[in-house]
Amino acid sequence: MIKKIKLLQLILLGLFFTQEVSAQQQLTLKQAVNYAIEHSENVRKSRLDIDGGKYRTQEIRSQALPQISGNAGLTYNPIIGQLVVGDQSFQLGRKWNANAGVQLSQELFNQQVFTGLQAAKKSETYYNLSADLTEEQIIEQVANTYYQVLVNRQRVNVIDSNIKNVKVVENIINNQYKNGLARKIDVDRIKVNLTNLGSQREQTINAVTQLENQLKFYMGMPVSNPITLPFTELSEVRTLPVLADSVSLAGRTEMKLLDVQRDLLTLQRKAYVSEYYPSLSLTGNLSYTGQSDKFDLFKSKSSAFWYDASAIGLSLRVPIFNGFATRSRIRQADVDLKKADEDRRQTTNSLNLSYENAKIALRNSITTINSQRENVILADEIYKSTQNNYNNGLAALTDLLDTENALTEAQNSYTQALLNYKIAEIQLIKSNGNIKSLLK
Repeated sequence: MIKKIKLLQLILLGLFFTQEVSAQQQLTLKQAVNYAIEHSENVRKSRLDIDGGKYRTQEIRSQALPQISGNAGLTYNPIIGQLVVGDQSFQLGRKWNANAGVQLSQELFNQQVFTGLQAAKKSETYYNLSADLTEEQIIEQVANTYYQVLVNRQRVNVIDSNIKNVKVVENIINNQYKNGLARKIDVDRIKVNLTNLGSQREQTINAVTQLENQLKFYMGMPVSNPITLPFTELSEVRTLPVLADSVSLAGRTEMKLLDVQRDLLTLQRKAYVSEYYPSLSLTGNLSYTGQSDKFDLFKSKSSAFWYDASAIGLSLRVPIFNGFATRSRIRQADVDLKKADEDRRQTTNSLNLSYENAKIALRNSITTINSQRENVILADEIYKSTQNNYNNGLAALTDLLDTENALTEAQNSYTQALLNYKIAEIQLIKSNGNIKSLLK
């Protein structure tokens, strides 16, 4: 007896380690969403947009920095013009001309450039918020699909359990039929039922595979990679969490994004207004020119005449009239701002609607879960009782198949209620602006 106990302990210990290894290979929801944040193509592109926004800021900032350019040229004049003064004429230049120079310009006052710098800086905030929103959307997609996979896998388990039960009945009926205690139609009905269950199982397994592939796609994982999800992630729910009457939308990424968009539209309008402002810039140039009747400009002993020149000045541009183009652009910007206000009101209403619907869905789901849990227990008891009665010849096969179908329906309804609860729970977490808590 002692040897048997020790052997049993070793077997249980081996099973424990096997389960531990299997659990380590399983993909929890936390691991799935963290993997998605690191590998999702959409998240990566949103982070690239952040880098692109920084480079665009640098591009606009360059307009406020000095602009320097150089130039060089070589010209041959086959026919040289003449300047006539009284009875005398003078040759204008020589046949060969070479020149090189540098130009400099610096904006001293340009309201459009300054406004553009403000807009570029605000755009960086916009791209950061867009990346946050993309991550939140990916987390929501992964979590919803994750639970859908679990529910459909549980449906496969329910079908397998039903197939096992029906096969027990099939063996009993076959034996009864051989002994002349059952009809051929009863044997055929059981076969039809098993065939239907097999078809349902195949369809459900295909649905699981499709959902797993969709989950891996959202995660940015190669579709060929195998994954295993622990059913413990779809835990039982018995009580409803505390639900607030309303939710603050100030922390929602969608609202922050709309606020930044409106700020950008305001800066765009300001840029249009800046077209009425004058602009002032500093200019300067330095050039070096050589002229010669021969192509010996660059020789050490040359007949060319070289001279330099430079100039420094201010350039003032004052807009006067452009056919009311600026006024039209400002009015268009006013329309865009009004549309942005309408978008904000609509989004506020939409987010509040999502929160209220999530609360209703949670209440409905918890009610359904509790009732379906009792239904599963009751349906299981009825099925076992009917099966026992059938084995003793006190119930018809039709009654047994009806109770088996009722048990299957109750089990699937319970699992579906769990899924509805989890999806509503995700929506509630998202409504509170805490969707990234699934990463922790």
